[in-house]
Amino acid sequence: MSIILAIESSCDDTSAAVIVNGEVKSNIIYSQKIHEEFGGVVPELASRNHEKNIVVTVEKAIAASGIEIKDIDAVAFTRGPGLIGSLLVGVCFAKSFALAHNLPLIEVNHMQAHVLSPFIENREIEFPLICMVVSGGHTQLVLMKDYLEMEIIGSTIDDAAGEAFDKAAKMLGLDYPGGPLVDKWAKEGNPLAFTFAKPRMENFDYSFSGLKTSILYFLQKQKQQNPDFIKEHLADLCASIQHTIVEILIDKLKLSIKKYNVKHVSLAGGVSANSQLRKRFVEVVESCGAKSYVPAFQYCTDNAGMIAIAAFYKYKNKMFSTQDTEPLVKNYSI
Repeated sequence: MSIILAIESSCDDTSAAVIVNGEVKSNIIYSQKIHEEFGGVVPELASRNHEKNIVVTVEKAIAASGIEIKDIDAVAFTRGPGLIGSLLVGVCFAKSFALAHNLPLIEVNHMQAHVLSPFIENREIEFPLICMVVSGGHTQLVLMKDYLEMEIIGSTIDDAAGEAFDKAAKMLGLDYPGGPLVDKWAKEGNPLAFTFAKPRMENFDYSFSGLKTSILYFLQKQKQQNPDFIKEHLADLCASIQHTIVEILIDKLKLSIKKYNVKHVSLAGGVSANSQLRKRFVEVVESCGAKSYVPAFQYCTDNAGMIAIAAFYKYKNKMFSTQDTEPLVKNYSI
């Protein structure tokens, strides 16, 4: 039996979870709304708000799980990648908590946790498995041969899909975070109303910088002719932009499924909450004769539940960290 307290603080969400024998019993998330007025995450504000929220978040996670502190067997934390100030808060709290209660530490790679998030509610997933991870900072295709044996077979060479959503939303005058608003407006629009450039990349790599440029130039040209163009065509613009991003993602996924002949495929990351991506993902995976797995919405964005499931498999393999472990901002291989 194992009971693990998990902490996530890589960006602007403070989260704590408790996992008991592989079952997530609580997953508390405090989202920082303060960044909305700045149009993006302000690192200094993020770290200060983590300091403010982390104690009460952990207390609520423990209370909601029905366990007591004395029952905890280990403390897990996000080591990276992420914002250095935000990571420091989580790492320092986890190390202090573990030291005070004489508990072992388990470091977790944030991206590895995203890849494992579908396993929280789908323990029947079989290997080999391909996981498409789509977030604000990463876009990857990961081949899994076991719970902790992962190989990145495709990645973005520049911008991530989530960033493309947010930057496109900003061009359209939508508030931050823009991705969910693009999804909302897209439901009322025609996805084939406008055509944008798609990159031609070899293998399974992605690129979204060219798409952002294509959208920018298109909007600039249209606004010169009609200053109210965006306002008059917002729903169609959102639908067309979303359609383009989703199809870029799906095209590479189809190729990877066929090459590796996998029968199980999962979706993960913050952008996996996008309604059109979830729909197309299931359609395409099943058309390839494979079984699809999509995480519940609470496990899509940054959350400690996914840190907990990764820690569970590390605990089983006795993969513990030491008190001198420091956060890693990047170059942290899964």
